[in-house]
Amino acid sequence: MDVEILARIQFAFTIAFHYIYPPLSIGIGLLMVIMEGLYLKTRKKEYEILTRFWLKIFAITFGIGVATGIIMEFEFGTNWAIYSKYVGDIFGSALAAEGLFAFGLESTFLGILLFGWNRVSPRVHFISTVGVFLGSMFSAVWIVVANSWQQTPAGYHIVGEGIHARAEVTDFWAMVFNPSSLDRIIHVWQGAFLAGAFMVLSVHAYYLRKGRYTDISKKAFKMALVVATVISFSQLISGHSSADGVAKNQPAKLAAMEGHYEESAPADLYLLGWVDNEQQEVTGLGIPGGLSFLVHQDFAAPIIGLNAFPKEDRPSQVNAVFQFYHIMIAIGMFLIGLTIYACFLWWKGKLFETKWLLWIFSFSVILPQIANQVGWFTAEMGRQPWIVYGHLRTSQGFSQEVSANQIVFSLVLFTIVYSLLFLLFLYSLNKKIKHGPYDEAQNALDII
Repeated sequence: MDVEILARIQFAFTIAFHYIYPPLSIGIGLLMVIMEGLYLKTRKKEYEILTRFWLKIFAITFGIGVATGIIMEFEFGTNWAIYSKYVGDIFGSALAAEGLFAFGLESTFLGILLFGWNRVSPRVHFISTVGVFLGSMFSAVWIVVANSWQQTPAGYHIVGEGIHARAEVTDFWAMVFNPSSLDRIIHVWQGAFLAGAFMVLSVHAYYLRKGRYTDISKKAFKMALVVATVISFSQLISGHSSADGVAKNQPAKLAAMEGHYEESAPADLYLLGWVDNEQQEVTGLGIPGGLSFLVHQDFAAPIIGLNAFPKEDRPSQVNAVFQFYHIMIAIGMFLIGLTIYACFLWWKGKLFETKWLLWIFSFSVILPQIANQVGWFTAEMGRQPWIVYGHLRTSQGFSQEVSANQIVFSLVLFTIVYSLLFLLFLYSLNKKIKHGPYDEAQNALDII
């Protein structure tokens, strides 16, 4: 198999696996802040018990997230040396900021968060919880800033030519606030909040179905449901804003997301479908002119299509981009409907008597994870064939000295190690859930 394809598969695998954990850490961190904040306000013991319980799960998730993220930095140097040289000044600035603002904040408060119960005052411990949560959010900021610069470069100039070319920062804040960064940061945060909220909903729906820890689980479920409802709604706003930015800055990606080929014509908005790239047509159910309306508030407004770009300058896997994008949208709309219906039953006083709904919530934890993954697949595959949009092609970015056999060997090893880590995560998570919040509160802190 082609070395470039293998290098892309390896990086996609490692980053997709890693991205299971940071959104959970951020989302669970938000719920922990709410739980512990309610404990400080009310001094009700159940909120402290909930915070202690979810701290254990946060610690497992955070630890494995750190372990699985380290390998990607090595891949930049081994498999993507030319790309690393090209973006080194940009990424160096963003990652240095991450170390200063994110890791510094997390490392300052993490020890207090994990081991500070009964050693510091409740107020100081709450501050540490907030500090670790903010640190995880800032970490996401700088990673998304670096990735967004690849999508919409700004605040730089190019030094050198050919394989010696590299981008240098000329305006740090223009680089940080590049045209796509704010929309994407907000959307990533919201996806993380949903991942954490639905993890809490899933676990406590399971307890409620089994008749275990019912009083404390009802409180936790209601907290998580409020977060999930608000965030699932707000994602519509950030998603629309992000799509507007794609229409302006990456029109070929938008065209691939909706399978729109005509150079300049009104574009339909598909609810579902299948793209035939050879025939340049979509078979499915759509709203005529719907995409034109969302972008320009006019059903007859033209949208730039894929045929406006040379074949070598547009995504080749149009159907994959289309399907990933529509899976993300479908999950998002389902979560909105699910949370609204749950809130309606809450208002009617029937939420916890509706067993089939609790069953759905028990397994709903997987949906935000899928949406987060396919959202990133849409963004990255839609950017192709560019690794830095409009400047550096993916085919120009990988290391020339790495062989296909070396990548295959390392990919097999990563697969084995990551599979073991995932099994460890599931085992540890299952162990904590079976013990339950009261059992956890009675024991000394045991991270794993």
